[in-house]
Amino acid sequence: MNNSNQPTVWTLIVKTSVVHTLTYFFMGILAYNFLNYEELFANSVLSCFMRPTDSVWVAAGPMLQPIRGLIFALAFYPLREIVFGKKNGWLILWWVLVALGILSTFGAAVGSVEGIIYSIVPVSILSYVEVVPQAFLLSAILFYWVNHPEKKWLNWALGIFFVLVMLLSAMGMMAAVGMLQVPA
Repeated sequence: MNNSNQPTVWTLIVKTSVVHTLTYFFMGILAYNFLNYEELFANSVLSCFMRPTDSVWVAAGPMLQPIRGLIFALAFYPLREIVFGKKNGWLILWWVLVALGILSTFGAAVGSVEGIIYSIVPVSILSYVEVVPQAFLLSAILFYWVNHPEKKWLNWALGIFFVLVMLLSAMGMMAAVGMLQVPA
């Protein structure tokens, strides 16, 4: 790895925001379809604190993910030499995300140690099926993109997919508020 070619804070913000948004959207679509989120959020203990899947806020979720990407990037930036300067730095990044963002959150999130202790939400392997792979994809893709700035095709591909996700989110919001009619 090239230690002298570390990303600037702005580069890391943009790349982290794009990759986080794309991996969030991809894993969210898979989880929605294969884990039956519509039913799960409407008729289980999750209905007490999760919005229904047809909520305008759920549709806006992908469009708001660059905010989380910014927060992640600002946390990654001081760690950039450890994460982006090492051969397996993406594994370090993945473990940090899993350890702090999934297993050991300060709040009682579903699947976290605090959630297991203090919440009444049952924990199952499904608690991790969406978020652990998303952290993996975020880490691996971001690591590769940051360490290979010469790959212009990657800038274009991720940029185009990012714009498409933003458009899909906007269309979802319009459908949720009745501005766009979705065929049944």
